[in-house]
Amino acid sequence: MGRRFCLLLVCLALSPAAARGEWQAVEKVKTYQIAGQSGPELYASIGEVGPKVGGLARAIAHTSFKLTWTRKYETQGDACVLVSAVPKLAITYTLPKPAKPLPIATQEQWEAFISGVHRHELVHGDFIKEMVRKIEAATVGLTVQADPKCRKIKAEMTKRLGALSNAQRLQSREFDRAELSNGGNVHQLILQLVNGG
Repeated sequence: MGRRFCLLLVCLALSPAAARGEWQAVEKVKTYQIAGQSGPELYASIGEVGPKVGGLARAIAHTSFKLTWTRKYETQGDACVLVSAVPKLAITYTLPKPAKPLPIATQEQWEAFISGVHRHELVHGDFIKEMVRKIEAATVGLTVQADPKCRKIKAEMTKRLGALSNAQRLQSREFDRAELSNGGNVHQLILQLVNGG
């Protein structure tokens, strides 16, 4: 019995997130097919079929997410309190993928390019996860007085969530601007793919 109890303690120590019931984002990669056998051809194909961002310009890659919450409200006297909020976050990274096998030299250039692009998109994923953690911090424990039916609290939460969502979008736009500007990481990746192919 004592040994089994020790084993349980070791398991809990090894997985503190599971012990505390913390959430984990579900992350997946989706690809879209591009044509070409050289760096310039592949990049031109990305420009033709890449995902549209905001329904306008085409991008090399894109990060999207779906966020839902399981929230528990409690009436405490005349007030409403959000006692818990558990997020369910799914992040999808959309990346280009050549439709056909590439020549060895182009394949090496492509691998360097796509791994750099994927790393860039993972940063967007980190921004989204950070936003969800900020939403938790800003809302769990929120108390609104004179709200026994828990209606006012939802309007207050919407206000807070809107500000955090706008901040995350701005952060992502600024990151893209820096990475795509002259000398930025993604700009360098594009030059290496196009000039090397």
